[in-house]
This record gives sequence, C-alpha cells and structure tokens, in this order.
Amino acid sequence: MPENPNSATLISMEVHLTPEQEAQLVQVAATRGSNPESLVINAVLRIPEADADFRLAVREGITQADQGEFIEEEEMNLRFEQMLRS
Repeated sequence: MPENPNSATLISMEVHLTPEQEAQLVQVAATRGSNPESLVINAVLRIPEADADFRLAVREGITQADQGEFIEEEEMNLRFEQMLRS
C-alpha cells in the first residue's frame, strides 16, 4: 500500500558523541535549564534558517561586489574585530 503523501512521518536519527562532547552538552543544557535532547533538537531545527541566512548574505555580498561596492581591508579588519568583541 503506498504511503499517504499528506501523512507525517517520524524520522529518527542517532548521533554519536564522545564522552567529553556529551558532558559539554549536559553542562550547557543544565545551564539553560533544559535537557540535552531538547537542546540538540532546538539546535538542529535552527540549521536550515542559519543556512538560508548565510546563503542570502553571500548572494548580497556577491551583488555588492558586482556593483563595485567594496570596503578596504583595514575597514574589514576593524569590523571583524568589533564582531569578535560583541
């Protein structure tokens, strides 16, 4: 019988972490008042949006470069340093 294309399908996935990675995850989750599984699920669900934002920024940068809109290396270094500090 063919699967109904309108039905939701639950996909499970295993992620293998080192003991150190798992300890870090548990610590971060505890700090946030969450549990490790919820923390991982929320992080994974943000990946598509972050990827789309990154791709949009790259396209915008290419468009600006094509239009001759550049900044000097010194200005870029200053902006980068400011981003790291914030």
